[in-house]
Amino acid sequence: MDNNGKLYEYTSAANPSLSQVPIFFYNMNSNDNQRSEIIYFDNKDTLETCYPATTPSLLASFVKILKNEDIETKSTSTSQFFYVVKGKGYSSIQNKFVYWNEGDLFVVPHLDNENNIISHIAIKDSCLFWVNDEPLLRYLGVTPNIPKFTLTFFKHEKIMEKLQEIREENEKLNLNRLGVLFGNKDTDNNTKTITHTLWSLFNVLPANTLQKPHRHNSVALDLCVFRNKDQKEVYTLIGKELDEEGNIIEPIKCYWESGTVFITPPGLWHSHHNETEEDAYVLPVQDAGLHTYLRTLDIQFSL
Repeated sequence: MDNNGKLYEYTSAANPSLSQVPIFFYNMNSNDNQRSEIIYFDNKDTLETCYPATTPSLLASFVKILKNEDIETKSTSTSQFFYVVKGKGYSSIQNKFVYWNEGDLFVVPHLDNENNIISHIAIKDSCLFWVNDEPLLRYLGVTPNIPKFTLTFFKHEKIMEKLQEIREENEKLNLNRLGVLFGNKDTDNNTKTITHTLWSLFNVLPANTLQKPHRHNSVALDLCVFRNKDQKEVYTLIGKELDEEGNIIEPIKCYWESGTVFITPPGLWHSHHNETEEDAYVLPVQDAGLHTYLRTLDIQFSL
């Protein structure tokens, strides 16, 4: 029998040095290839994994589909998240057809087929933002065998109606944050998140607004849904520490542009800024469903 055991001095090994989650950008329009393809946001070299990963527990991609073409997505995962960045089409999921338009969103559980294969067909040129938890399962060395929730679909018009209700209520409560948090009947008794591992929010950043710094232990994949790219001053500031007035010290500035995704690493303070005359929208997807269940999310807000 091989003896792989090792003994460490406690204080020197209690907090091992792991590679940091990078602040990274991905642009839907950066690849002009005129073909249907999946563009993976792969940080495996930075994260030092032997499998594709955007963050330690999530893999994100743009799924680009040309008009009248189709493409298959495959993943060994318990949760798959799809947001329609642009276009119109439908997805074939275990003999069910999910018809989607720009701004729609749906989540898919483990499917009873090898590699969770889903076929996506575009009626016009389309792009889906796809996030799944395959890296988490690869790290654990497991494969799923039961679905933890049911196929769930959110229509863009319903999302916007709910957001408007929240905005009207905000006029009374003067809330600093305005967003629709996605839930699911199958998580309603515990995490109240879109799946048991994933969390997502449709967040509006109104014109001439600052959303004060906050931080959490989940990693955020932030998709900029809409903003006028001709106006530069919509951005997120990210940094390690706050000053006495609650401002981020020596932040990194991440500009928003429609169809762009950036990573907000765990534990870092971040604030959102809109210095233009029109609203901007961001859709973060995080592994906060898992963190909420583990009681480790630890979301904090500045002064």
